[in-house]
Amino acid sequence: MAQLWGGRFTKETDQLVYNFNASISFDKKLYAQDIKGSIAHVMMLAKQQILTEIEKEKIIGGLEGILDDVEKGKLEISEKYEDIHSFVEATLIDRIGDPGKKLHTGRSRNDQVALDMKLYTRDEITQIDALLKELLHSILVIMDEHTETIMPGFTHLQKAQPITLAHHLGAYFEMFKRDHERMTDIYKRMNTCPLGSGALAGTTYPLDREYTAKLLGFDGPTLNSMDGVSDRDYLIELLSALSMIMMHLSRFCEEIIIWNSNEYRFVEIDDSYSTGSSIMPQKKNPDIAELVRGKTGRVYGALHSLLTTMKGIPLAYNKDMQEDKEIAFDAIDNVKGCIALFTGMISTMQFRTANMEASAKNGFTNATDAADYLVNHGVAFRDAHGIVGQLVLYCIEKNIALDDMTLEEFKKISPVFEEDIYDAISMETCVNKRVTIGAPGKSAMREVIKIYKQYLREYDR
Repeated sequence: MAQLWGGRFTKETDQLVYNFNASISFDKKLYAQDIKGSIAHVMMLAKQQILTEIEKEKIIGGLEGILDDVEKGKLEISEKYEDIHSFVEATLIDRIGDPGKKLHTGRSRNDQVALDMKLYTRDEITQIDALLKELLHSILVIMDEHTETIMPGFTHLQKAQPITLAHHLGAYFEMFKRDHERMTDIYKRMNTCPLGSGALAGTTYPLDREYTAKLLGFDGPTLNSMDGVSDRDYLIELLSALSMIMMHLSRFCEEIIIWNSNEYRFVEIDDSYSTGSSIMPQKKNPDIAELVRGKTGRVYGALHSLLTTMKGIPLAYNKDMQEDKEIAFDAIDNVKGCIALFTGMISTMQFRTANMEASAKNGFTNATDAADYLVNHGVAFRDAHGIVGQLVLYCIEKNIALDDMTLEEFKKISPVFEEDIYDAISMETCVNKRVTIGAPGKSAMREVIKIYKQYLREYDR
């Protein structure tokens, strides 16, 4: 058991206790961030003349060699060490001797792990945001192609009013746009450097924390050393934002699963994103959509776990905080995988536009427009509502759509109807006369798509 803190102890740690306490099995994921932070720390120590230039060059050369060897597979991160920090420091000392023992001057593992986790989280936010951008681009491509593809809009999973596929997907564009903006907000709020906080009370060494922060791309140092080592708000915020991303993906997946069913047949999922049945040869299952939906609970669990861990922790650092890593790593990896797979799935998915329009027509989605027609011809809305209810009941009994009724049949229920009723309740009219911004009409959708394209151009900068 390789430990860097054994001077105080007269007995070896029990192996079971050691294994329970150790974190290297999962925090080895932070090796690049740990080395990057150590290099910045050493540069600052040399600037402050706490280390000599020769010591600085030897330590940085050793750290860069460790990083290179790990990434090339020449050096395996050994789990005989307690954590990644111990591994890096011990390996450095083995390679360069006494100068390596000065690496830890002016810092604690508390501020070191806080830094590593912030650096890692910041990198992952950037990657997640890039995946969200790809997803938004994919959604916008579909929207641009389907401003005239009519489909039913739903409330209570019941057909309500006709919309377009572009309008429906626009709702998800808005959701994922907010997700992108949350990533930006979290990055900005978390971008302060905890290194220099020490264990909890800073240090007597004349550190230049502003310089270290600048080297590592932070906006500045944290302003309270106790909070610097014990803050996990940024991780909780990220897990909350990831939970919302997964919620949005899951909602979309649920719709795709429904649309893929034999009863709807709105979409055809590409073979590369589907699976078959081991016993039923006719099956084509939407497994990717179902797995994304299922993994949502896993990400929710990470958020609730960390909230529960943090709720009873007094200032400052406590070992409980080690529990942040495995759940955060798992949630981040799952969200990245889900966004990438989902983007591929919708980008290759075929839309059965004729089925969508037929479903809108046969679901009485133009009933509201029939009522509006009567109102525009002098009938009070409440009376018009009752008249159209009678029309719908008549059509259900006859197993026809409103559009299939003859003018004579219309007039039997209300003499106000004239020949122009057919144009008033056509799917195209029902959709395209809704032209206020945010509505499904083609002119309104074109304006929104234009706004979205500009939004993504700014996003790409």
